[in-house]
Amino acid sequence: MTFEQAMLELEQITRQLESGEIPLDDSLQLFEKGVELTRFCSNALEEAEQKIAILTQDNQGNMKAKLFSAEEGDEDESV
Repeated sequence: MTFEQAMLELEQITRQLESGEIPLDDSLQLFEKGVELTRFCSNALEEAEQKIAILTQDNQGNMKAKLFSAEEGDEDESV
């Protein structure tokens, strides 16, 4: 399953759960599947984040690879 497929399925599950028109047992099964898909997507995003490097230029004009992170405190590596 790709990230995009998982997101589409997660969106469908969300719509079904929000409709309120499905039995409780079915809702619980959909919720469990949604949790699995959320974990899958989260792991895929974490893996992608680790692979992304942003090239930046320091004050001396040297290129550095800055590891991408949504958080502050990114690590720099010389290129």
